[in-house]
Amino acid sequence: MLFFRLTTDGTQTPAGLENAYAGPVPSACWLIGGGPSWRELPHAEIAASPIPKMAVNLSGARLLRPTFWTSYDPSARFHRSVYLDPGIVKFVHRRRAMDLVPETTYKVCECPNLYFFERDGQRGFHDFLSPTHSRIADWADSMVQAIDILYRLGFRTIYLAGCEMLVRLSAEQNLCLSNAGIEREPGELLQCVLKRGAEAGVSEEELSPLPAGRHYHFDEQKPLRAAVNTDAHYFRIAQYLRLSRRTLALAGMRLISVTPGSRLNDYFAFETAESVIERLQQTVGDPSREPVRGLYQQMTPRHPPDLGPMRDFKPHNWKRETKKELPAAAIADDELKIEGEGYQRVVKRQRLQEGLAVLENDVEIAEAG
Repeated sequence: MLFFRLTTDGTQTPAGLENAYAGPVPSACWLIGGGPSWRELPHAEIAASPIPKMAVNLSGARLLRPTFWTSYDPSARFHRSVYLDPGIVKFVHRRRAMDLVPETTYKVCECPNLYFFERDGQRGFHDFLSPTHSRIADWADSMVQAIDILYRLGFRTIYLAGCEMLVRLSAEQNLCLSNAGIEREPGELLQCVLKRGAEAGVSEEELSPLPAGRHYHFDEQKPLRAAVNTDAHYFRIAQYLRLSRRTLALAGMRLISVTPGSRLNDYFAFETAESVIERLQQTVGDPSREPVRGLYQQMTPRHPPDLGPMRDFKPHNWKRETKKELPAAAIADDELKIEGEGYQRVVKRQRLQEGLAVLENDVEIAEAG
């Protein structure tokens, strides 16, 4: 049992959600991160695109209402409107079941459309994704948790938006370092930049009072030391995913970044959000442009143009699977068992002989003619 419901008295009910969102082609989903680039992406078009959206923690706040949501941190850090919205499918660890929903007296386990799971802190890179696991991967990161959840729901293509996986300094902090001859290399860890700055005479204490950079697309900031630790965490997760590329490929999972400047772009495919949206409209459909007039009078199937013939078949061995061997005692002395491809039949010897005689007579007449 992977996903389940819980009640306030501890009753546990299995939820059959595994592969519920799989289809005839690999199902796709947006995974929305909290990075500041989310505001620069076409978020309104992403929100309107015809595939689901999964948000983690506070990502997407005020700009997108997600289809799925998951969190890693304590429940008090998130929004009441997410927990109580029946339209959002929520996934949280079972230890959050008896937390209070923010600003209410309700327990998290009482929330609608909310499912629990157990965590697996021993998951390795070689089997990051596998249908055999009964728990969700715990690498102390909400995005990794979301990827595993989406895999188990049946998704095989994930578009990563707002997932820079790095923390940038503000223009004022960068200028202070630049005056000392320090420029950040692409993807360089923030802690390495500050170390080089300190060696050049620019201390962390000098940078901390300066205006901070934008850490998220929503209104939230971190002190410089916390930002350095977060950047190191992002770097670690980017490397974890890099080291998991083989198991991702074996599982059929594609991670595609639509986030410019993301650390993940060195290891995974990058596409513009606009190109992804256009392709989704071509393959899934464009809800804003699909015709309506005349459909209620449509009586015949609407096939793609120039479609060749199609026919539905049963599996070639469907009869063979139901074939039952007749016991020897069921065949009398005056009967004969006849077997063919996928069938068997018992007939009276006399009737078989009469049938053969008729057939021989027909052949003699045909030859005489």
